[in-house]
Amino acid sequence: MKQSSGLFENITTVSEAARLAFISKLEEIKADKGFKMEHEGQVSNYLYYISEGSARSFYIRENRDITVSFSLEGEFVTAMHSFITRKPSYETIETLEKSLLYRISHSELQACFEEYPEMERAYRIILEKYFIALEEQRIFNKFKSARDRYLELMDNKPKIIQKASVGQIASFLDMTIETLSRIRAKI
Repeated sequence: MKQSSGLFENITTVSEAARLAFISKLEEIKADKGFKMEHEGQVSNYLYYISEGSARSFYIRENRDITVSFSLEGEFVTAMHSFITRKPSYETIETLEKSLLYRISHSELQACFEEYPEMERAYRIILEKYFIALEEQRIFNKFKSARDRYLELMDNKPKIIQKASVGQIASFLDMTIETLSRIRAKI
């Protein structure tokens, strides 16, 4: 894995032995655009690291495709509720482009925690980042105007504007395609 150091760049308390053990359990996946990493209705068995590429999480309700989140290079992604609770997922996760992914199964991750307890702290840090992003997204959609939501996306994750479809972006920002088109025309 050529970018293995990126996995722990912000986590300095992981020993070299733990880092190497974790990396040895990773499975490399070269995925085409549209590769389904996780499926709604199935238990999420893997935690993914996006080495190259991007992904989106979404669900379908009343024949509407609703984008929940986007993930980019250097980020971990899974259907977190399902991965933790071992219950079926509410969402599907798919790649937005050709991607290089690394994944570890739930059982292999638990084995890492047993052998290297400091890995649990690294995992907690990953979870904290996930939940902070989730809470920011909830606040982002509830209290900001459509224009402000789009501008914030441009500031925080500009690559999404290039990688996702207009419909996916509009869904993520909780607006219609027409509203998004009007906003983009004025910027």
